[in-house]
Amino acid sequence: MMKTRDFGYELPQELIAQMPPERRDGSRLMVIPKGRDADARPAFQHRLFSDLPELLRPGDCLVLNNSRVLPARLIGTRRSGGAAELLLLREETTNVWEALAKPAKRIRPGERLTFGTGGNVLRAEVLEARGGGVRLLRFDCEGVFTERLAALGGMPLPPYITRRPGDPGRDQTG
Repeated sequence: MMKTRDFGYELPQELIAQMPPERRDGSRLMVIPKGRDADARPAFQHRLFSDLPELLRPGDCLVLNNSRVLPARLIGTRRSGGAAELLLLREETTNVWEALAKPAKRIRPGERLTFGTGGNVLRAEVLEARGGGVRLLRFDCEGVFTERLAALGGMPLPPYITRRPGDPGRDQTG
């Protein structure tokens, strides 16, 4: 059975882009032939996304992904005034989310968290502590939750990206 560590590799820091490109028309595409095409083409091809129309044949199925990254990183305060940070993972029911919490040991069931100020506020109550720093929270806000999240949340970036999130539209890949 494969383990996560089987996929680990060293990636030099200087090869990790810290900013998305201004223009994405030069996006690269790796072509992996499948089935009967495997004998007719080289094992792998490195092409550009703009080459896609010439690679498709009648009867091919093209699946497009137009998903967007949710601005799921919330930074706020606990009732005591201490800092609280959440990374929303998934919505279990309406306005009830599973999230990674920081500092997890201090964010316990019954704790109330506040994100934003003035008229732009999102509040949450911790319902349950789950393993690994995960908490179940119920959010309370005026208006539509996703609109409030768009206004208050930030883009979650992987740990190897050292810059702060920038323009949400530019940080999207699609």
